[in-house]
Amino acid sequence: MLKVDNIQVYYGAIHAIKGISFQVEEGKIVTLIGANGAGKTTIMHTVSGLIRPQSGSIAFDGVDITNTRAHTIVEMGMAHVPEGRRVFAKMTVKENLEMGAYSRKDKGALEADYDMVYSRFPRLKERRKQLAGTMSGGEQQMLAIARALMSKPKLMLLDEPSMGLAPILVDEVFNIIKDINKSGTTILLVEQNAHKALSIADCAYVLETGNIVLSGDAKEMLDNEAVKKAYLG
Repeated sequence: MLKVDNIQVYYGAIHAIKGISFQVEEGKIVTLIGANGAGKTTIMHTVSGLIRPQSGSIAFDGVDITNTRAHTIVEMGMAHVPEGRRVFAKMTVKENLEMGAYSRKDKGALEADYDMVYSRFPRLKERRKQLAGTMSGGEQQMLAIARALMSKPKLMLLDEPSMGLAPILVDEVFNIIKDINKSGTTILLVEQNAHKALSIADCAYVLETGNIVLSGDAKEMLDNEAVKKAYLG
C-alpha cells in the first residue's frame, strides 16, 4: 500500500533523512521506532505531503505521491494523526469530526460514520458539544484518531499516540489502534513506547539519526538483544 524508496530530506544544512526505504503492506500494522531526533516524525510529514523530499520517491496504492499536495493525499485515502494531537481547540468535538470529513464526496453517509465513531469512542458522544481544547489529553488523542477516521482512510499514520498519557489510557489507545486495523485500515505507527508498538505491530523498522538500522518481524524484535538493550530497557 505504501512504498518509500530512498528518500532524502534536509532541513537547511541538516540532513534529517538519509536515503530511507521501507514499505507498508495492506492490512498490516508497521511501526517505526527510535530515539528522539531519529527522524520518525520527519518521515511521517514527508509521507503525508507536509514536507517534500529532496530526492527519492513515495508511492501510495501504486500511485506516485512524491510531489502531491497534502490535501490531495487525504482525498486519496491517507489520514495523518500528528504528534501532539493538534485538535482544533476552539471548535467543538462535533466540529472537529466535521473537519475530518471535509474532503468526502459522500456527504449522505456521514451520519452513519458519526454513529460509528461515537460507538467506538463513547466519551466523544457525551462531549460532542464541548470545546476540544477543554478536554483531557486522553480525550484529545481519541478525538484526533476519530477525526482521522472520518476521512475513511485506507492508511492511517499515527505519530506518538501514547505521548503524555497515563498508563491505563496508553492501553486503551493501543486497543483502539488494534481494533481500527482489524476493521480494515492499514496502520503506520511511530511510537516511543517501543514495547507497546512492537507488541501490536506486524513489521518494524528501527531508526537511528536518519537511517534504518534494523528491520523485520515486530514480535521477533521484542526478543532481539540489541533492540532490548537500546529501546526496551
